[in-house]
Amino acid sequence: MDRYLINGGKKLYGEVEISGAKNAAVAMIPAALMVDGVCRIENMPQISDTDMLMSIISALGAKIKVIDPTTVEIDCRSVHNCDAPYDKMRRIRASYYLIGAMLGRFGCAKTTMPGGCNFGVRPIDQHIKGMVAMGAKVEVKNGFVYAEARGGRLNGARIYLDKVSVGATMNIMIAAVMASGRTVIENAAREPHIVDLANFLNSMGADVRGAGTDTIKVNGVERLHGGTYSIIPDQIEAGTYMMAVAAAGGEVRINNIIPKHLECISAKLVEMGVDVEELEDAVIVRREGPLRPTNVKTLPYPGFPTDMQPQISTALCFANGTSFVTEGVWDNRYKYVNELRKMGANIEVSGRTAVIEGVPCLTGAPVAACDLRAGAAMVIAGLCANGVTEVEDVHFIERGYEDFTGKLIRLGADITVVRDPDEPEKVPMFAV
Repeated sequence: MDRYLINGGKKLYGEVEISGAKNAAVAMIPAALMVDGVCRIENMPQISDTDMLMSIISALGAKIKVIDPTTVEIDCRSVHNCDAPYDKMRRIRASYYLIGAMLGRFGCAKTTMPGGCNFGVRPIDQHIKGMVAMGAKVEVKNGFVYAEARGGRLNGARIYLDKVSVGATMNIMIAAVMASGRTVIENAAREPHIVDLANFLNSMGADVRGAGTDTIKVNGVERLHGGTYSIIPDQIEAGTYMMAVAAAGGEVRINNIIPKHLECISAKLVEMGVDVEELEDAVIVRREGPLRPTNVKTLPYPGFPTDMQPQISTALCFANGTSFVTEGVWDNRYKYVNELRKMGANIEVSGRTAVIEGVPCLTGAPVAACDLRAGAAMVIAGLCANGVTEVEDVHFIERGYEDFTGKLIRLGADITVVRDPDEPEKVPMFAV
């Protein structure tokens, strides 16, 4: 398997450009199935997850044209198949958005259970609850999800989510866009990429209101038309570079961001003794002195993101004192802790809380990327460690970070990608 070799101990300096939001892009690509016309999406991140989703809808009959590295045109008018390819679907978590998109367009769907990162149980019961409420018959058997709308079209409904779920909120929103009547989603998630998905759908002729609040109302329409939309910057990618500077030290200007989306991250960095300067569409992050410990609890937006939990936990390994990190979203997201311990971290986990005692330094060691964000955390640890860190299973990292190693190298990091000679060179399917 491919791996990264990192020679640690170098501070980061320079500028980095943030790509389009992964979590928005992976919902927009399936949603494009519902568009009766050419859907042009700009600021598309070049990551393996978006490449896989475009491959999936291409297998269903979509015509995809790459205009430039970050712009694609998707034409799904010739798609007539609601049976998605198993071997591709099982590799990606966001494949579940095809349930809502295909139900909305065809009135039926057959997908695999979602794959992707494994950091504990992540059921799709709230997704299914929403589809059933809108009149679909849904069965899960033999690893597949079978769904069919009674009468061939979903009907608007009032849906209260038992827990705040980003994926369920977005999936129900997609399904409801062409349902008959009004759908009301209560206890909805409020993340920036949910607002972005709603804006994308509205630009194609949908009627979605209230995204960004806990109640979203969707008035069904007969069709979606083609159009052009640009994806927002990736909040988590920006936060990851901010945390890398906090851990390694230095000064980096992070461009193409929306500062408001980063306020929960910036606030914690300031508590840790990091200087964060907000500009109109950029932030400058500086860290020269020692890091201070802090307490963190992950929560749905606008709280501290669960997708930033491994990165801040890694940075807090270098703080002078004891920090407490509590995971408020998922039951088990600490698999990476054993990898940090290999490098000398002092972390104890009890239930959903990690107690982190700062140490003077970490030592390079062979470690694995347990999942996407944990993999980014291992890279941050390697940037700061004494000696060489070897990170394996980097395919998880490449699911969500565009040109991660290249961007770090341009900031002064000493990181090398070692490709497995027995594997074919990875060329994006939808490259210019």
